[in-house]
Amino acid sequence: MSRSHRPTRRALPGLALLVVALLAGVVGESGAQTPGLLRVSAIPGESPTEVARRFVPLGRYLEKELEMRVEWVPGTDYDLVVDAVVNRQVDLAVLGGFALVRANQRSGGKIIPLVQREGDGNYRSVFITRVGSGIRRLEDLKGRTLSFGPATSTSGHLMPRAALLAAKIDPDASLKHIVFSSAHDGTVAAVASGKVDAGAVNLYLWERLVAEKKVDSSVVTVFFTTPPFYDANWSVHADMPVATREAIKAAFLKLNAATPEGREVLDLQRATKYVPTRIENYNGIKAAAENAGLLK
Repeated sequence: MSRSHRPTRRALPGLALLVVALLAGVVGESGAQTPGLLRVSAIPGESPTEVARRFVPLGRYLEKELEMRVEWVPGTDYDLVVDAVVNRQVDLAVLGGFALVRANQRSGGKIIPLVQREGDGNYRSVFITRVGSGIRRLEDLKGRTLSFGPATSTSGHLMPRAALLAAKIDPDASLKHIVFSSAHDGTVAAVASGKVDAGAVNLYLWERLVAEKKVDSSVVTVFFTTPPFYDANWSVHADMPVATREAIKAAFLKLNAATPEGREVLDLQRATKYVPTRIENYNGIKAAAENAGLLK
């Protein structure tokens, strides 16, 4: 195991969630669900620390509803989370649409999306730039520098790349330089600091950063928004017992913002409610990935 990828065991406050070192160095070893234990992870759309912090009330809620012990497995890399789900090293995970498509390809179609936030069926990406950059449309990106999000991110890379290709712009040939950030907030920071001319991030994160005054929209602005697509989802391996799978789905669908517990969980997950989803919803993502040459 590489020292640089060795996770640190630590307990999350307010809940007996053990962080287990499953995501690094063990890809390829088959796993199996431990009775009475639910191992949960998520792709790191933001910093792993922030993702873990927001999970604590949800983990506490799932422990109560499912009468199972919950362990949080930190997701430090999109590919590691995908492989962990495929190899059953985690039992439940947040996957982006592209991550789900890739997980299904690697597993032979054995990854099942259970639920998504209500807004995840209408996801969008935005292209941002500094005011005064001279970039007002996608065509203006030619000869400029651009930051995508993580390479396997749906909203940070795949769908923005698809938008460029639809505009007859080959990002690898037409742009001066492309970089990939480790998370969407890193892309925003790169644009705001002038390290790159433009960036692509998911709309909801952008709106939240503006609302929280973590980015000044008079300095950094949106110049293009993609068509809608399906994205984030909570998924499991098909080998999970059906009763457990259905209990997890029911727990998410039961969350109600009218209760203090439900409001806390939903607010931290940036959701109004959860709704069922199915693999067919992500056919558009699969087609976009194939067209962009990103699905191998």
